[in-house]
Amino acid sequence: MEVLGRIKMIGNVQDVSPTFRKREVVVTTEEQYPQHIMIEFTQDKCDLLNQFQIGEQVRVGINLRGREWTNPQGETRYFNSIQGWRIDRPQQQPYGGQPQQGYGQPQGGYGQPQQGGGYGQPQQGFNQQPQQGQPFDNQGGFAANNNPSFPPAPNFGGNEEAEDDLPF
Repeated sequence: MEVLGRIKMIGNVQDVSPTFRKREVVVTTEEQYPQHIMIEFTQDKCDLLNQFQIGEQVRVGINLRGREWTNPQGETRYFNSIQGWRIDRPQQQPYGGQPQQGYGQPQGGYGQPQQGGGYGQPQQGFNQQPQQGQPFDNQGGFAANNNPSFPPAPNFGGNEEAEDDLPF
């Protein structure tokens, strides 16, 4: 996953123990409702933040982490964290202007249409027409008139309802 935005704050390196260190950065997204996302870099990744300053636009590769903790009274609590593992400037095009692998067009996610129509549907290659008999149109969606093997649903019209065995 990625977070795009401007650096609002870069914290100092914190030595949590002799073998563990962390550093926090806050990135403010640039969208209709900006979010201030605190991202934690750990161990050798702390040094990645040395080359950045407050106000710079960045793209941060992140992992979402979650953990469970049970306190001495037996109550279980859950905690989430956002762990950074990569940070760069979005305008940067390494290797002669070619995008770095892993960057590029956003991948499908929540609220975004997916190539091929989503889960459980066959994937089509770029600019390929569906093969004969496939129930999907060339946009990755379901083509309603493309499969004659299913009869149309009955039209109950008016207030008629089909009988069912539902308990309500």
